Amino acid sequence: MNLSSILETIMIISFGLSWPLSIRRSYTSKSTKGKSLMFMLFILIGYFCGLSAKFLTHTYNLAFYFYFPNIALVMTDIILYFRNQRYESGMEKTHRTVAAATN
Repeated sequence: MNLSSILETIMIISFGLSWPLSIRRSYTSKSTKGKSLMFMLFILIGYFCGLSAKFLTHTYNLAFYFYFPNIALVMTDIILYFRNQRYESGMEKTHRTVAAATN
């Protein structure tokens, strides 16, 4: 394994370690605050481009295998983003209903 493969593997693993923390926060907070759908989509596109490059060059090193869990983790966070958006819109409707009932 050459140095560039080692560095790429470290980069992919480092990114991958941060996603479970982000997912946990998304799941427990039920909020989209502090989240950027556009950012997560760009990360996902980047992972797919990196994975495509691996397929095109037939480079199946250790980093190659870490792309798959990272893509799954980012997609999980995106799904939670939409779930949380639904929670927030439901809370907004509840607040309007309570405000209308008290007036």
